[in-house]
This record gives sequence, structure tokens and C-alpha cells, in this order.
Amino acid sequence: MSEETPEETEADEDIQYFVRIGQTDLDGTKSVERSLSELKGVGRRTARLVANEAGVDRTATFGALDEETIDEVVSIVEGLADDLPDWLTNRPGDYYTGETRHEIGNDLELTRQQDINRMKMINSYKGARHKRGQKVRGQRTKSTGRTEGTIGVNVEQIREEAAEEAEADE
Repeated sequence: MSEETPEETEADEDIQYFVRIGQTDLDGTKSVERSLSELKGVGRRTARLVANEAGVDRTATFGALDEETIDEVVSIVEGLADDLPDWLTNRPGDYYTGETRHEIGNDLELTRQQDINRMKMINSYKGARHKRGQKVRGQRTKSTGRTEGTIGVNVEQIREEAAEEAEADE
């Protein structure tokens, strides 16, 4: 077994295990790129752009960075739509405002649910498919996506029925 040096022990104590961005806690023990890509709305490519913009090594441990650098990364992530090109944002030409935004975290999930509810209310094709619980994006449904239950022999049910009949005979 290797013994830890005092420098390694101090480095482990200085690490910030959770880094909060929005309403999401990110793992501070992982690299900057991997930790940021766990955030909804931020993939590997966007995480790499954020790290480059902040001037941080993307392979550095996120929680081991100093407080100012972490705050800079957080501010870049929160203002992501200003720095990203329009084709990389997840809300180009928003339905209500028309502006280009990049949603992250819980805001992304809320916006997605609002979009689905709007499609259901206006009864568009995609909304009707969502209502019925069918596939929305043109996938085949003849042989996949069946939700009715299994077809075939249910061995457990047969055993239960046989056990009930045996009890009734006794």
C-alpha cells in the first residue's frame, strides 16, 4: 500500500465535492468536461467550449479549482446562449419570444413539458401521438413499441392456478 504524502492529504481536503450550478449539484471529483456534461442541456462539446472559454484545462478536477475559477465557469454556463453560435443552442427562435436561448437544468425539462402540453392542446400530429402514448418521431410501430403486455405463455400464472386447484382439491 502506498502512503499518502502531506501534500496529497491537503489536496484532498481542499476539494469541493459538490459544485452547484442552477438547481443541480455537479460532482467535483470528476474532470471539468465530464462534470459539466452531467448537467442537462450541456453535452460534451458544449462542456469543452465552456472550459476553453473559462481558460480551464478540461481534464482538471472540477472541485480542485479555486473559487474564482469555479465562479467563472458557473457564470459562463448560466450565460451560455450569448457565447454559443445559434446552431448549437437548444432553443433557437423560441416559440413565445423568438429569441435564441440555451436552457440548462430543470428549466430545460420545464420548457420541454410546456412544449409537449402546447402540442397536445392544439392537437397537432405530434401532440395527438403524445396523447395516445405512441411514438412521435416517425419510428416504426408495426413490431415495436407495443404496450399491451406480453403475448405468449405466462408460466407464473399457470403455476399459481395449479396451486389454487391443488388447494381446492384438498
